[in-house]
Amino acid sequence: MGTPLPDYGLVGRWLGGMPRGRFRHPRITATPAVRGEQAIGWAAHYATGIAFAAVFMAMLGAAVISRPTILPALIFGVATVAAPFFLMQPGMGAGIAARNAPRPATARLQSLVTHAIFGIGLFAAARLLNIGGA
Repeated sequence: MGTPLPDYGLVGRWLGGMPRGRFRHPRITATPAVRGEQAIGWAAHYATGIAFAAVFMAMLGAAVISRPTILPALIFGVATVAAPFFLMQPGMGAGIAARNAPRPATARLQSLVTHAIFGIGLFAAARLLNIGGA
């Protein structure tokens, strides 16, 4: 899409500022680095994905694994884009739904695509867990 891939170190930098009471940055790239920001960012990225998967399973119950279908997983995956649009991007200085990014439409599309892929991953994981099942 012509934009760099997400830098989860910047997510770590954003999260690393929170214990010091800093929840919003005018521009996260101008904020001084935080020790261990890459590890913090990647750990937060995976922990968030696991938490979202748990919410998805809690919402739909055993049917998620026993009778997986693509549409609910895809809808849920796309819905999770609300987290970066309304929490992470504004907190990191990009504004709501990346409106202050150099290429807002491209950034939004990239977020939507990656979250749709997450939804497809939820479906694929449920299918794998269901092999030999019901």
